[in-house]
Amino acid sequence: MDATETGLEATGRAAEAATPAAGDPPRPRRAGYRRLPVQQRREQLIAVALELFSARPPEEVSLDDVAEASGASRPLVYRYFAGGKQQLYEAALRSAAQELTSRFTVPARGTPSEQLAAVLDRYFSFVAEHDAGYGALLRGGSVVETARTTAIVDEVRRAALRRTLRYMGVREAGPRLTLLVRSWISVVEASSLTWLDEGQQIPRRELRDWLVDEFLAMTAATARHDPQTAEVLSGLLALETTDGPADRLLAEFRGRSVGPAGG
Repeated sequence: MDATETGLEATGRAAEAATPAAGDPPRPRRAGYRRLPVQQRREQLIAVALELFSARPPEEVSLDDVAEASGASRPLVYRYFAGGKQQLYEAALRSAAQELTSRFTVPARGTPSEQLAAVLDRYFSFVAEHDAGYGALLRGGSVVETARTTAIVDEVRRAALRRTLRYMGVREAGPRLTLLVRSWISVVEASSLTWLDEGQQIPRRELRDWLVDEFLAMTAATARHDPQTAEVLSGLLALETTDGPADRLLAEFRGRSVGPAGG
């Protein structure tokens, strides 16, 4: 394969440049065509497809849409993705999965609750950017869903599990601690979908803070039944500040357990 586009690209450009017959409606003009190296063109097509899949459910996006948005011909899109829309969708999905996974990185500084909040900020930035595509991906049921696309999504969840356990300082998690983390990840996903469905009515920062509290509350509840989780929670709380989210949450619980409100 040449380093730049030839053959089908030239044919596509010639067809696009042909003058319409008399009486035919004018053809819509494509974005200016540029010759790109093979890898750069492939990455451009994936980026354009990801943007389209993010704006609409995958089944509503066609190869013609991708070609039009990228300023390319349909034969050119097929040259790079001979498997058609399915192959392009999987490539876009892998690209999105890699980007989302990169946002799980925990910052080096801050208390545990501040670090978790920072990761959630990056996560919800991704959710907001990819909106409809994110919802279609997590809900499943898409006409382009396959075992391969499901495996891509599952790998993102496994990466989230690994990163969360690492954040908690755990090398080998027992069954209860693993269940806790997987359950909290499910809460984050469900909250993201509901947040999108309801038009992002809840401010992102409030949703993030609620999920941090959810993590603390779920961890505290699991600690009552699992020594490993109790040890992990104790270590995390030791790193918190006296006025941080964990301290405020515990203070509220203590205050409400004293008696009726206003008593």
